[in-house]
Amino acid sequence: MDDLTAARAAMDGFMAAFNAEDAEALRSTWFHFPHVRFHSGKVTVMETPADFSNLVWGRLGQSEGWAKTAWDYVEPIDVGPNKVHFRVQFTRYRADGTAIGSYKSLYIVTFKDGRWAIQGRSSWAA
Repeated sequence: MDDLTAARAAMDGFMAAFNAEDAEALRSTWFHFPHVRFHSGKVTVMETPADFSNLVWGRLGQSEGWAKTAWDYVEPIDVGPNKVHFRVQFTRYRADGTAIGSYKSLYIVTFKDGRWAIQGRSSWAA
């Protein structure tokens, strides 16, 4: 499997685990640490898997009524050895299928410790 295909598979694995609310899969398989997130006017650095946190699963604020999230598009913008930058947009949905909101983001997927996983994200989503 080439780097781009493997990195994209990590994006899809992340989304499946996110929708399943599987924090352990995110910590152990789909994120690399330190993991950096730029959001809501701040920078969150999760140094270790134990530092993982997620606001969406609490279903408050921008996530009120959240049931699932789906990619609208995932486009590679830079592909290099051991790193791929993806320009993405995702939409959060309620259980009835109505959209909560759509958010443009940048995801950085890296190859480290023998696997591809997300190491950084920047978005306008909370």
